[in-house]
Amino acid sequence: MATAFKITSIPDPYAEITKRFGVEGDCLGASESELPWVPYGDKAAIRHMAFDVRGNWYGNVLWIKEPGMIGTHKHHGTVLMLCLEGSCRYLEYDWVAGPGDFITETPGQAHTLVTDHPDGVKLFGWMQGCAEHFDEDGNHLETIDVFWFIKHYTEYCETNGLPINEKLFMK
Repeated sequence: MATAFKITSIPDPYAEITKRFGVEGDCLGASESELPWVPYGDKAAIRHMAFDVRGNWYGNVLWIKEPGMIGTHKHHGTVLMLCLEGSCRYLEYDWVAGPGDFITETPGQAHTLVTDHPDGVKLFGWMQGCAEHFDEDGNHLETIDVFWFIKHYTEYCETNGLPINEKLFMK
């Protein structure tokens, strides 16, 4: 077993700047009251994890609860995802992601997320920029970004009497 120790001082030429302007890291608990599952359509939910309005970044866990599809969408920023449970694929590609698999989506690519797994899929995603969503005929439905996700989260909390977790807002 490793011995735990705390470093009390390390050389840091930026210590005063960091102390004055930096922001400490934090830990979010996984309880429903801290991080609720917010419905996303009939068969999915989103657990919002972070909102960064300065960079239009947002992090969440998408849970598609049973076999199904999140419609065709096109990202205008980078998306990094980790498959946590179940499996998923895109109609446009020939691979299937399972637990532990890392997925990247690049700006300008349009794709349709599908899960065929009996238990659906849970994906942790760290996304930047907006995404356009389209119907089955290619007609534009809506454009979502960090502000859409903030509204999705805060309206759910307010409607259900839940406190808004200020830790989600990166400052």
